[in-house]
Amino acid sequence: MLTDEELEKLRKAGKVSGAARELGLSMVGEGVKLYDVAQEVEGYIREHGCGLAFPCNISINEVAAHYTPDSADRSVFERGDVVKVDCGAEIDGYVGDTAGTVEVGTKRFTDLIQASKTARNTVAEFIGAGCPINEIGRAVEMSINTAGFKPVVNLTGHQIKPYNLHAGLSIPSYDDGNNSRLEPGMVIAVEPFATNGEGRIKNGRPGNIVRIARDRPVADPKAKEFLDYAKEEFHTFPFCARSCDFPDAEKHVKTLLRHGILTGYAQLVEVKGGCVSQHEYTFYMSGSRAEVTTLP
Repeated sequence: MLTDEELEKLRKAGKVSGAARELGLSMVGEGVKLYDVAQEVEGYIREHGCGLAFPCNISINEVAAHYTPDSADRSVFERGDVVKVDCGAEIDGYVGDTAGTVEVGTKRFTDLIQASKTARNTVAEFIGAGCPINEIGRAVEMSINTAGFKPVVNLTGHQIKPYNLHAGLSIPSYDDGNNSRLEPGMVIAVEPFATNGEGRIKNGRPGNIVRIARDRPVADPKAKEFLDYAKEEFHTFPFCARSCDFPDAEKHVKTLLRHGILTGYAQLVEVKGGCVSQHEYTFYMSGSRAEVTTLP
């Protein structure tokens, strides 16, 4: 179990993440720049005393996850877009990871959006210490199937540990037969993705998100200085050049990618081009009923 001090950090990171999520979702509208939403969400997190656990992901339609706008991105939301806003705050490595989905100007995908939300809320009603992992997956799968859609089976929820977003356990969105039980003190992100496609994702184009993969000598002194900055600012968490307060960040990210010091994340795209919705909460296994930490 977490100490009182650790739990306070987890709760604050979660509360700030939840508020940042709602801010981002409220900003989405026809003609609004993706860049502006990402900047506002991240600015809110930082202004409220937290670091970024990862860049604000803004993934649209068939892109399920792992896109964030770069500094040159001037694209805007269009009428009919289904927009996922996924953000995370951290304090001393304790993370709030959360996401929601909205539709721009139309109501064609209301049921799809509600399907992932209902699945997440269904899990929130029973998840806790002692809960078998496959029961979570079964609940998500049944909830989404009942709504007439499919869960994305190769995207999972995950355990979170300090400075480690994807640690230990995965939480599938279907019954995988894993009857291992969640333990007291665990931090778990549950994030059902629902789709009207096939129910699987594949790697697409780069999504402008990177992380430090390995530490090795850097010949370029400015690139080395940037790497030192990234270690101090983001620790082991994913980041993007846009989020860096450092001159020529885009250039240095490209240099470090070429040298294999950074590794990039591909956008995750539904294999049949189906539209995807996502809803996510972070839970603390405080007892037989878990605490949702990412409420605003």
